[in-house]
Amino acid sequence: MLSNISKYRIILASQSPRRQELLRGLNIPFEVQTIDVEENFPDTLSGAEIPCYLAEKKANAYSLVENTMLITADTIVWLENRVLEKPRDRVEAVKMLTELSGKTHEVITGVCITTKAKRKIFFDVSRVRFAELTQEEIEFYVENFRPYDKAGAYGIQEWIGYIGAEHIEGSFYNIMGLPIQRLYAELKSWE
Repeated sequence: MLSNISKYRIILASQSPRRQELLRGLNIPFEVQTIDVEENFPDTLSGAEIPCYLAEKKANAYSLVENTMLITADTIVWLENRVLEKPRDRVEAVKMLTELSGKTHEVITGVCITTKAKRKIFFDVSRVRFAELTQEEIEFYVENFRPYDKAGAYGIQEWIGYIGAEHIEGSFYNIMGLPIQRLYAELKSWE
């Protein structure tokens, strides 16, 4: 499958084990290379503009050679018109999960596919409704799963997702960090 991109050496620019696992699921060869990029963005951006901006910013850190394809991505949690990024510590993680409790939020992933000749940026949005979580449940999750590398302080595929995600609209894999079905469609139509 995806013979149209077989000439490319594909690089996934992400340390996320979840993104790596999802891309492996497409059964295409790729390697992981990462460059640390400051994940800040202008205050004027909102919603989907933020992860798209950050995915492109990550792509801009690379110098690509011919026949190389770079895939970068960024995921945010969007709650009540503001972004919840990765928590810095335990206190922030507990605060974020307390805010998400009993509410619906959006998980937005921006993806940037770049070759020497072409760049495509797109995003996907999934909506997640969380049940009312007790303080004990929130603290148990943070203590045992340490979700400091996850936007919004949670992984949908972990314990908190099992007990908390009441309703999901959109791609489950997008919530994990990579809208893999949409990425496959973009790669399939790549020229």
